[in-house]
Amino acid sequence: MLAKWVSFTAMTASQVRRDGGHIAYEVHGEGPLVVLAHGMGENRASYRHLVPLLVAAGHRVASVDVRGHGESSVGWPTYAPAEVGADLLAVVRDIDAGPAVLVGSSSSAAAVVFAATDAPELVSGIVQVGAFVGQPKLNPLVRMAMWSVLHSPRLFGMFHRTLFPVHRPADDAAYRRSMVTNLREPGRMAAVRGVIVPVEPHWTARAPQVRQPVLVLMGAKDPDFPNPGAEARAARRLFRTAEARMIEESGHYPHADRPQRMADELLGFLAVCTRA
Repeated sequence: MLAKWVSFTAMTASQVRRDGGHIAYEVHGEGPLVVLAHGMGENRASYRHLVPLLVAAGHRVASVDVRGHGESSVGWPTYAPAEVGADLLAVVRDIDAGPAVLVGSSSSAAAVVFAATDAPELVSGIVQVGAFVGQPKLNPLVRMAMWSVLHSPRLFGMFHRTLFPVHRPADDAAYRRSMVTNLREPGRMAAVRGVIVPVEPHWTARAPQVRQPVLVLMGAKDPDFPNPGAEARAARRLFRTAEARMIEESGHYPHADRPQRMADELLGFLAVCTRA
């Protein structure tokens, strides 16, 4: 799969200007548009195994570097999910191929909710992957450890590895080295911390306003949650109409450790959104 990763990430990224910087993204394929947004600390190559599967199934896929990450610029005044959601909408407008299904992993799962409610005409559906419904309660020792992780690219890379408790892609070590190298650039770790700063309104307050179809996906072995299934069901209940599905033998990043299974779940949902 490493060769496929190179072929799907070596292209020069497009950029869309935003007030305060630029957002980098790349597009593959033709068909109904799907926009992919990664979690904290990662970059658009997080979806390197999923993109070819969606393209082969007849979709146009835009993978985005969230503000402050990857090739997107740093130094933003805020990394709040509402602004990340606005960035995703800017990408949809720049491609001029909407409406799109927006897929948000981890911290970006909040962003797609804001995007769906701020510009419903541009969003045909949203997918939350590993969404945090509540603020995790950490004891002082864990809080201190997380402070260190959020200030050190090397420690973040070590933490990232723990989020694959069952299976890691064959190219996982190479991807992680590239990710850590990117995080060593000035301003990158500030962005990592920025995307998880608690802000109001929380995405859960906006969820009841979403009118588009919603799919909640969760790795059944996701170590970020004491009970992944309960977290997924809690997210589903916030929306007027939503489905929650578990991906067995998967951790926090099912698009990386179980890409075919995630693609299978997504494609059925995408078909519904296309018909809607």
